Amino acid sequence: MKIVCATPSEGFELEVPVLVIGAGASGMVAALSAVDSGGDVLVIEADALPSGSTALSAGLIPAAGTRFQKEAGIEDKAELLAADIQRKAYGENPQALVDILAENAAPTIEWLVDRFDLPFSVVTDFDYPGHSQRRMHGLPTRSGRELVDRLRSACEAEGIDIICNRRAKTLFHDGNRITGVEVEGPDGPERIGCDSLLLACNGFGGNREMVSRLMPEIEEALWFGHSGNTGDAVRWGDALGAESLNLGAYQGHGNVATPHGILISWAVITAGGVQVNLEGHRFWDESQGYSEAARAVLAQPDGVAWAVFDSRIAAIARQFQDFKDAESAGAIRTGKSVSDLAENCALPVSALERTIESIPVDGIDEFGRRFSGLSLKPPFMAVKVTGALFHTQGGLNVTPDARVKLKDGTISPNLFAAGGAAVGVSGTGDRGYLSGNGLLSAVVLGRIAGQQALLQTKMELSDA
Repeated sequence: MKIVCATPSEGFELEVPVLVIGAGASGMVAALSAVDSGGDVLVIEADALPSGSTALSAGLIPAAGTRFQKEAGIEDKAELLAADIQRKAYGENPQALVDILAENAAPTIEWLVDRFDLPFSVVTDFDYPGHSQRRMHGLPTRSGRELVDRLRSACEAEGIDIICNRRAKTLFHDGNRITGVEVEGPDGPERIGCDSLLLACNGFGGNREMVSRLMPEIEEALWFGHSGNTGDAVRWGDALGAESLNLGAYQGHGNVATPHGILISWAVITAGGVQVNLEGHRFWDESQGYSEAARAVLAQPDGVAWAVFDSRIAAIARQFQDFKDAESAGAIRTGKSVSDLAENCALPVSALERTIESIPVDGIDEFGRRFSGLSLKPPFMAVKVTGALFHTQGGLNVTPDARVKLKDGTISPNLFAAGGAAVGVSGTGDRGYLSGNGLLSAVVLGRIAGQQALLQTKMELSDA
């Protein structure tokens, strides 16, 4: 079966104004946005239930200048968020895309709270690498699963149809205009026509061939993303003559509990913890970020490390459901002293003692990391971790209003992309990923894409 075909002469079994492929955070926010603007939308999802990469994340979204920050005494603004994004990515992002995401993040968070009753709050008890202010917003459990579930409930309340177990296989077009898709369902293929198509489906981290070809340095990492992230959007776009950008960009994570496969919040590091290898030695500046940590950890003996922290830091991390799950699963080791912890983790006692003693209370260490505040104190805690690939950050190149750019320099009249289907704002590799970039792009660009797809449909109807 071809992935792109001309419009079938027999037409479509169903036609809708706006069709969204993918029911992760981006697709559901896009659908809510279109309906909130007075439109009619259909969402198709390959899985049995909405999930996507969102459900595997901590569900945190950076936004600058929200009322939640102001209530917490945090002064922030969109320009500062945009500057932080570009600084982390070494200026490798399209500035217009960065600016539109930064400007619309706070209004989008407050829209989700006020219009759909999603109880976002700002994380106020620790800093994320690269952010100059505390601006990460999340739901009570600080989990992506809760975000997905609440968005699904909001869609149901708005009467939005999300048809699951339908994987899009073929896109139909008439010249440079998309006319519909063919999906594979339980009863065979179905053809759905549309006035505007919004790709919010996936990245390509689950496609081993694409990962090996486009980001070989991470191909051996644990794949911690969604199994449906097979690169459909990029492959459709290439067949349609669309332009892709930064396909070597990705978000890694160097703090996944092994062998349990549970994400450990980077709060255990930013609040004063460190990573050591099997020899009990630190090996890098952990403050660079958790994306870079994936390769740093994988380069250690056996591709693993131990994240070492204390009970004070654990109390901070417990706001995350994943950390509580890790404790329940027995992934967290404890010790009344450093030597006790070393024995419980099968680490060299003397080496780990020297490592912990060498951490400055207030100053810069040998790796260039600055410590300021409290030192690690008993009882000590640790978790064995490895590096993982979470999701790709490259994708279809889009305008600030989420329209797909074509290789000939034009813009598709009715094809939009957001979430994993679209290029993110994480530069060209792993070092450019700023905490929350994935959901920032997914949710904010998703809202814009939903509005613009509906606007395009209305314009075409008025011209008809």
